[in-house]
Formats: sequence, C-alpha cells, structure tokens
Amino acid sequence: MQSDGPNRRSFLKTMSSAGMLAALPEAALGLQPGGSIIHEIAEPDQDADAKPKYSIKFAVCGMSHDHIYGMIGAIQRGGGTLVAAWGGEEDKLAAFRKRFPDVQIVATQDEIINDPSTQLILSSQIANERAGIGIRAMKHGKDFLSDKPGCTTLEDLAAIRKTIAETKKIYAILYSERLEVKAAVKAGELVQAGAIGKVIQTINIAPHQIIQGHGDAGGSGGRPDWFWNPVQFGGILCDIGSHQVDQFLYYTGSTEAEVAESQIANVRHPQKPNFQDFGDMVLRGNRGLGYVRLDWFTPDGLGTWGDGRLFILGTDGYIELRKYTNVAVAKQGNNLFIVDQKQARYIDCNNLTLPFGPQFVADIVNRTHNAQDQTQCLLAAELVIKAQKNAKLVHLEA
Repeated sequence: MQSDGPNRRSFLKTMSSAGMLAALPEAALGLQPGGSIIHEIAEPDQDADAKPKYSIKFAVCGMSHDHIYGMIGAIQRGGGTLVAAWGGEEDKLAAFRKRFPDVQIVATQDEIINDPSTQLILSSQIANERAGIGIRAMKHGKDFLSDKPGCTTLEDLAAIRKTIAETKKIYAILYSERLEVKAAVKAGELVQAGAIGKVIQTINIAPHQIIQGHGDAGGSGGRPDWFWNPVQFGGILCDIGSHQVDQFLYYTGSTEAEVAESQIANVRHPQKPNFQDFGDMVLRGNRGLGYVRLDWFTPDGLGTWGDGRLFILGTDGYIELRKYTNVAVAKQGNNLFIVDQKQARYIDCNNLTLPFGPQFVADIVNRTHNAQDQTQCLLAAELVIKAQKNAKLVHLEA
C-alpha cells in the first residue's frame, strides 16, 4: 500500500474549501474504483418528461404554509390542472399571484368547496384548521390533500375517519420528506427488495431553521403569529414529527404502534413561552422500533434549512440518508449510503423521478390507494397527536 508521503499531505493541506474537496477524484477520498466503496448514480426508471396518463382539475383552499407550492408541483406532475385558489393571508396571496398569475383567486372557501368542476382540493391552511376544510371537501364530493400535520387533535382525527367511511373519499397527507425526497423513495425500494434484511429500527433526525433564506419550506421572511402557538401549529412533535413517524411506519412495515416516550422543551425562545424548539420521541411498532429527534436550531453555516438524516437498521445491513446536504463535502442532497454484508455503496439519487404525483392522480381517477395507504397515513397522524399530548415538558437550566 502506498504511504501517505509529504507530497500528498502538502497537497491536501492546500485544499481548504469543502467544494474543492468535493471535486477531488474518488481515489483521493478513499473511494477507489473496484474497491470496497462503490459510487453509483441511480438512473430514473421512467421518462421524467413523459406525458401524464390522467388529467384532473384541482384547487387550493388555504396557503398559510409555503409547502403548498411543493404540493401543487406534485399534482401538476401527475396531470392536474390548477384552476382556482383561496387564501386567508394577503402576503401569501400576493406571492401566489406572482407565481400563478392565470389562476382564479376567489373570495371565500365556499367557492372552492362548492365548485362541482374540481375533483381535488389542496390545503396548507393553518394546521388546526385543515381537518375542517378537508371534511367539508369530502362531504361535497371531493378528495383532499393536506399539508402535514393533517390534523392536530384526536377529535378531528375521529371526524376525518368517520367522513372517509361515509363518503369513500380520500383524505391524504403529503408527508413530503418521504414522498417528495428522491433518496427516501430509493430507500423504500431497497428496503422492499430486502437489501438490508428485516428492518429493526429507524432513527430520524430532523433539524429545522426558523428563518431561512430561500426555498418553499415556509420560513423565509419571518414566521406568522400562528407559528408560535402550539394550539394552531400542533406543537413540534405533531408538526415536524408527522414526517418522521410516517417514515418509521413505512420503513419498518408496522401496522400497529405506540409512543413509548416523548418530551418537549423551549430551550432558547423565552420571548415565545408557548413555543417548543426541541422535542423527541421513542416509538414501538409491531414490526420495528423508532427514535425521532426534532429541533429548530439549524445554524446559518449549514447553507440550507436543515440537515435531515435517516438511519434504517436492518438485520443484514443499514442505510443512511443525508437528504438535503452532505455536510462539509457537498451541498447536494439526496445522498444515500448503504452497507450490506458484501460492500459499502454511495448512491446519488438526484436523477430519480418522483412517483407520488402521478400515482395520487391515478388514485383519484381510479378510486385506488396506491400512492398512500389511508390506514398508515392516519395512524401516523394519530401517533404524533398522542406523542404531543402526552409529552413531558422539560426545563433545562441556563
């Protein structure tokens, strides 16, 4: 084996920026071609520019959170045509009009819900108001796609389940950190193929940033008053944790689960005494275990809104996702690492296509449930509400 001579050491010493290190050939980083670490680029399994198979008309009823733009994009990829929108905040409406100048803006929620020409309603309204909009939509013959959390109380959840049973309509929740993250989609394919054996546990770390500089994650330009009120946004475990509990259920295959323990804290926001900036929970399912950590402490130096990571432990290997960045190596997201009994692989998942939008539109047309299992969708909602409701409030000393 070649020794680490002075020439190589001096060369690496000069490579002071993470971007320059990312540009080095694989051999310089220990990723030797033909060695034990393999670098792959996952290719799409379908034509990203293919014409959607189906077509529907949909509308927006509530745009309080900027997640609405990702939701619209998913349905448009599936063949949806956005025809109308209602919003309750003037600043959100102004931004929406700039992005969709040809879409009709209506004055009331009823104009959206009562319109017989639309098949689907999307909403990222203030979190504790979403269930009411969705129930009304279903009772008026429409399917509904909510931003997460899909509801914030067990009473609302019971009403949603009752309305689904009565109307046979779909109440879906866009858990975008699984359904709209390409590395998460690839991880699901690998798990289902048995690449790491039986899944034992998921560990999901989900730091967020309160004020972000770009993107549609909802934090640019400050936060509205409802963001600081746990009754309205659901609390940190219900709000952010919706994503992570959905992933726990999906990757472990659990059909039953309980929250073994949960806790919340306000560590550094005394001026907002009801806010929760940290939370975690331990999950126990009938087919696997889980741990979730959530916080609002992403530092500006990261360069994006959060360093979301998922670890999936199996009996024959493990998977790690670095969803939005690869810290101090590259700004690129959708990084998947898999280690099995034979080798370690890095898979760049950025070229993959996202299946949720086309599958969901197909479900609406064909009355199927391939894009999102309704039972799992609402079980995730139930678990995070219970985690939030029963969480121990922790006070840390200064």
